[in-house]
Parts: sequence; C-alpha cells; structure tokens
Amino acid sequence: MPNEFHIAVVIPAYKVAAQIQGVIAAVPRDVRHVLVVDDASPDDLRDVLKKVNDPRLVVLRHDANRGVGAAMKTGFAKALELGADVVVKIDGDGQMDPRLIADFVRPLLEGRADLTKGNRFSDLAFIRKMPFVRRFGNLALSFLVKLASGYWHVFDPCNGYVAVRAEVLKRMLFRRLADRYFFEISFLCEAYFARAVLEDVPMTPVYAEEASSLKPSRIVFEFSPKLVVRTIRRILASYFLYDFNVVSLMLVAGFPLFVFGVVWSGYHWILVLQTGVLATTGTVVIGALSIILGFQLLLEGLVLDVQNEPGRARR
Repeated sequence: MPNEFHIAVVIPAYKVAAQIQGVIAAVPRDVRHVLVVDDASPDDLRDVLKKVNDPRLVVLRHDANRGVGAAMKTGFAKALELGADVVVKIDGDGQMDPRLIADFVRPLLEGRADLTKGNRFSDLAFIRKMPFVRRFGNLALSFLVKLASGYWHVFDPCNGYVAVRAEVLKRMLFRRLADRYFFEISFLCEAYFARAVLEDVPMTPVYAEEASSLKPSRIVFEFSPKLVVRTIRRILASYFLYDFNVVSLMLVAGFPLFVFGVVWSGYHWILVLQTGVLATTGTVVIGALSIILGFQLLLEGLVLDVQNEPGRARR
C-alpha cells in the first residue's frame, strides 16, 4: 500500500478484550491510524487498550452501548476528521484477518472501485459446511439486499469486512445508517445513493464453524420488513425523485396493470366458485392480458435497474 495514502482502520469493540491486542498488532504498518471504538464494553477492554503500545492507536468511547453501527459512525467521523483517504472496517474478535487489508484497499487505490466488501461464499468449502437452512436464509437475504441496495452482483451482504473511500463517506447520510446488526446492509443501501462502485473481495473466514447470529427467523421477522422499506425508498428516490426515465414509465404502467389483473382475476375466480357460472372468454382475457403485460413491464424495468447499478458499465 503506497504510503502517500492515508489509510485508517476502524474497529468497533464490544466484549473483545481477549482478542483486541492481537487484532491491532496484525494491522499492517502502512495503516496510519487504528481507531478502536469502545462501545461501553463490560469487560476489561479499557484496561487492555491502555497497555497497547502503538502510536497509531486512537481510542474512542461510548458511555452506553449503542451497537456496531453507532460505533462505526463514531469511527467514520473521527477518520474523516483525521484526514483519511480510505477507511477500513474490521471486527475486534479476530475473525477478520487484518493481513487482508491490502487486498481490500488495492481496488480503491487503483481506481477500480469506491467500496470493497468481503465475500466468504467464494470459498466452496465454507459453503459446503454451512447447514441447508442457513444457506437458504443467506440466499434469500442476498436477493432481498439486491432489491433494496441496487447492487445486483453483491453476495454475502452481512459481511462486515469493508473498505471505503473518504469521498463516499462524505456523500453519505450517517443518520440513515442503522445502529445495530442491520448496519452492514444499510451501509450498502446508502452507498448506492452515493453512486459508489462496489467490488467483492474473496476471503476465507478465520472461524468457519462459528455459530451464526443470522437466524432464518431474524431474516423473516426483522430484516425483511426493513429491506422492503429500503427497496421502496430506493425505487421512489431513484426513479421518481432524482430522475424520471423509462424505468419510471414501466413502473407507472406495469404495477397498476399487474395489480388490476390479479384483483380482477381473483374476484371473478371467487365469483365462479360461489355461483358455478363460468366466466366469459372476455373476462378471462382481460385478467390474463393485464397480468402478462404488467409482469413483462416490471421485468423489463428490473433488467434496466440491474444495468443502472453503479459501475455496471465497467464490468
């Protein structure tokens, strides 16, 4: 990593007193600042950090536990204040190898990307060891994140190993970033509005057997509603607030047609069941054509939305 670039690493820290020294020591010497955000950790993290003899270390503290997202917002703000060109986020539990920082930073320094994110699913051995339920949950979550974020090639969306240009952070609205476990996904969603070009970085997790906090129930009951809201917000902002283009027209025409077709067909299907009188050919055709045309317009809009992903033209 060229020394002329100011690289800062932000480490949100909570209950990681046993691992934090090793993580800091493994951060490459090219990194100018290591910012550890003590998120009101209940262990002896504060005392451990006092013993770390590293001039790059900057310790920030929260008086109360506010979550990984809040810790990262504190770290981002401090990194920008220190004049960082690139900010890298790793966890303090040792499960993200700091020696990979150069791999995450390189696409940014070479101008290929504005944001890089780890992808554990490039490792087939990791996928094979994953239980089917967890694998299915990650697939479902990945698709929902694609819809919500606009990054259609993204995978492993909850991977928190990221590097980002300072210019992107300056264009982002921190208040829209989630304070807790939804942070990584909300970060992708907000990076889209900053038009940041994203590149996945293949990585192998340090502990492939760790229990995942990403349970299918969390996907269904917690993440899914938030992702639906983010999807609606992105579509309205991208195609009706900031711009109005052919995708906007397809949505305006396709969505009402599809909904009308489903409601019309459903109503007459119930009517047939209740009365025993078959619907006329015209009634069936009206419903079928509305559904087909509406679905086709929405599908074409989806294709154009994929092509509108930041940096898609480069790939």
